Amino acid sequence: MEGRGSAVNTTASRPVTRRSKSYGRSCVEAPSYFWQTPGHLTVLKIPTSRGAARSQLITNKVDPEHIALLVKNEWKLSYVTPLHHFRHTQLKSYSKHLAAFIAAEKQQGVAVEVGLEVGFKVTFTAVLGLAETDEDAETVFIQIQSKPVFAAAADAPKVVWRGWLTCVNGDPEYLRSLPPDFVSLPLFCTSGPESLTTLVKSWFERAFDCNFGSLALNSTTLNWLAALWTGCHSTCNIRYLKLAWSLPSQPPLDVSYTVNPQDAWELWNSIHPEESTDDKIDIKEVQSFINGLETHFFRHFKIYLSAGTLVKVSTALGSAHLDGKLKIGNSDYITTLLTLLTESALLKMPT
Repeated sequence: MEGRGSAVNTTASRPVTRRSKSYGRSCVEAPSYFWQTPGHLTVLKIPTSRGAARSQLITNKVDPEHIALLVKNEWKLSYVTPLHHFRHTQLKSYSKHLAAFIAAEKQQGVAVEVGLEVGFKVTFTAVLGLAETDEDAETVFIQIQSKPVFAAAADAPKVVWRGWLTCVNGDPEYLRSLPPDFVSLPLFCTSGPESLTTLVKSWFERAFDCNFGSLALNSTTLNWLAALWTGCHSTCNIRYLKLAWSLPSQPPLDVSYTVNPQDAWELWNSIHPEESTDDKIDIKEVQSFINGLETHFFRHFKIYLSAGTLVKVSTALGSAHLDGKLKIGNSDYITTLLTLLTESALLKMPT
């Protein structure tokens, strides 16, 4: 292992019928007041164990072109409360409504940071196959294109914003407790100007009576990702394990810690043996793994990383930051990643 440290200056209680996956209705409905009703839904519990990451050729069940849209970009994470009367059969209609909404807002003087453009083209697409259970709603991908005023007629519109809503292995008890006219896609990932993100969220809130909030990732989630990704090294070379801590010193100290992937895997395998018959990983095993890395670092640099906050984890499979930034590096383990992030989004929602 090798390490390096650097100082930086720098809702409702009513009878529930199970939802089916055929969705259909108009895009603007009367307010539901669902989130104003006390004592709604199932109380979500923070899991203390989960299954080990397993590779799957996701392109066998999801269109490779759709997967390509999700991989490599950096995404900013948000959570979104259940959507009232959202219907997957109405995506073409939603495309027109959102495009008209953005154009109208811009006409009224709302700044849109994409330069001079003639208009916006919005496309909603269902990404079929990411859902893992009958309760999961299918992922929806949104793309916004614009064409500059002075572009040639033959010039293709330029993609200026992307986003997607998803639910992968969402808590089944919670999802079943939703009234049938609600769809839960709690994880919202965006890439593009913040002004467009704000407009898209505003339209969703008006159309589907939902609420958005930023999804910061806590250190526990980052610890889980470090352990789960390291556990994949024997079947998929993770190439590196990079961890970043922020220490509460004067001046503040940011520490970057790069671990040889084989060394990291051997430490993890000593805690959770690969030949173990138990597929479940316990939070205590994850904590032991992180403690082992911190102890090794202290031996060399006499710095207690445990006194600080883990802020970033990255491997060739992906990276995640405490402030809610995510990059997916490999689609073969996307289900494990989205399961963990769906859980984080559901837990972050107001109760």
